[in-house]
Amino acid sequence: MFPEEIRELARRFALLNAVKHDGKADLGAVVRKVISSNPEVRKEIGSLIPVIKEIIEDVNSLSLDEQRRQLQLLGVEEAPAKPPEEEKRLPPLPNVDKYPKVHVRFAPNPDAVIHLGNARAAILSDEYAKMYNGLYTLRFEDTSPSVKPPEVEAYQAIREDLAWLGVKWHQEIIQSYRLPLYYSYAEKALSMGAAYICTCPKEQFNKFILAGKSCPCRELPPEEHLERWSKMLDGTFKRGQAVLRIKTDLTHPNPAVRDWPAMRIDEAPHPLQGSKYRVWPLYNFACAIDDHELGITHILRGKEHEINTVRQLYLFKYFGWEYPEVIHYGRLKIEGAVLSKSKIREGIRSGIYSKWRWEDPRLGTICALRRRGFLPEAIRRIILDVGVRPSEALISWENLSAINRKLADPMARRLFFVKDPITLEIEGIPYQALETEVPFHPSNSKLGSRKVMLNIKEGRASVKISLEDLKSIGMGGLFRLMHLFNVELREVAAGRATAVYAGEQVEEIKRRKAQIIQWVPSEDAIPVVVVMPDASEITGLGEPACAQLDVGSLAQFVRFGFVRIDSVDEAVTAFFTHK
Repeated sequence: MFPEEIRELARRFALLNAVKHDGKADLGAVVRKVISSNPEVRKEIGSLIPVIKEIIEDVNSLSLDEQRRQLQLLGVEEAPAKPPEEEKRLPPLPNVDKYPKVHVRFAPNPDAVIHLGNARAAILSDEYAKMYNGLYTLRFEDTSPSVKPPEVEAYQAIREDLAWLGVKWHQEIIQSYRLPLYYSYAEKALSMGAAYICTCPKEQFNKFILAGKSCPCRELPPEEHLERWSKMLDGTFKRGQAVLRIKTDLTHPNPAVRDWPAMRIDEAPHPLQGSKYRVWPLYNFACAIDDHELGITHILRGKEHEINTVRQLYLFKYFGWEYPEVIHYGRLKIEGAVLSKSKIREGIRSGIYSKWRWEDPRLGTICALRRRGFLPEAIRRIILDVGVRPSEALISWENLSAINRKLADPMARRLFFVKDPITLEIEGIPYQALETEVPFHPSNSKLGSRKVMLNIKEGRASVKISLEDLKSIGMGGLFRLMHLFNVELREVAAGRATAVYAGEQVEEIKRRKAQIIQWVPSEDAIPVVVVMPDASEITGLGEPACAQLDVGSLAQFVRFGFVRIDSVDEAVTAFFTHK
């Protein structure tokens, strides 16, 4: 039977915790508070937990008002509630009233996985679709078989990344299946004199354009251009010999706008269409047609696309279409991370990222962030923080980690991991055996608990501690083995250290500002490899409970940092997320 003061202490903490959490106290949080206030009860933790559980059940059966009243009778004031965080909201879309329904789109090129910069458009479009109860189209822009060749695996990888991010689309379009549509519009543009087939060598054409003059092909009659178009399709013209161009203002201040290319010959096999087609639309032609055909009302894209907007407006004017509303935002970068797909691809080829490829922890790809343990909600929140500002935005790992830490903390089990382990022999332990039930989380009892056991023989036991901790303690130094007891370091020699049992009092540790360090048992420790953000690897030992972790789950290695469990076998592999 526990002393009445312990029961009263437990009830006080249970009432405080219940009031803080809408009337429901948490067992793990209350147990931790009781032990912190009276460390002596730790030795009887097994019989203490049922007592506290009974007290919590009684407290939780009371109304919230009654819980507050009993706190007042005890002379205890509840902690003031933290003000709710202001929800981040995006600015309204322009001219929404013009359209019967908002329709947005995300249009990745499936030549690789998506990264944080791509995800910005995907997430912002998703937020706006939900805000206005609108439509969302996922459109794969895969009409460049040789310049930006699509990869079969990328289609599904992008779908999976978007689903993981919580993006929901209402329809999916793959442009390489829409070639007949683009052909029909190409023929229409040629027939109405809005486009022409240019057979000038590239260097010669560029001279005309830079001089603001038309090339010899431009003024030929539509019938001639339709015949040339047929020759593009039937193979008479080879790659590079003919290009379909849209007529624009030859005096436009930006030469890139002048008579931009819309269709070209590309005989490289396509991963989905094989060699079925040999004439393919370029970005601006296919994009403009699809935005009209699909009824896209609002486009969110980077400022680098402003010139494309100017190009596409010519096509919209020729066909009598109304251009969608466009929101251009500044480029997004993440501090120290590589986002460029071409640089990543080269890094994979050269061996820099060969081991983890697109999931290398140094990269800013969505799959790399996921493998490291960043949560989709954290990515979404930081994208909303950045919003649609027109200036360039730089995301710091510190800010992303702060958001992720707040989300991960309630769900991450706390476990011991010791890097660079060294054996510590302890003498003078006054127990035959020591077994303690320790919650996986200080305030989330739903995560359960595990038994922390120390094998003791004739007053001696052996544990593994970090060499780094050992160096910082110093000979004769007092420290505490977390969830166990205090020890005093006696000797360090030949890769081993010895210490002597020094009591239970946490107050003495606090008074002397001594360290409290994690440890693992020498007999049952699990080998652990942690992949760090720079792709280096740290090896060490984890407590036996590490072997029970689920692949993909988040954990917090005490005094080391948050990790995502990547594999569990004879050894555990984890990716370091952040402190």
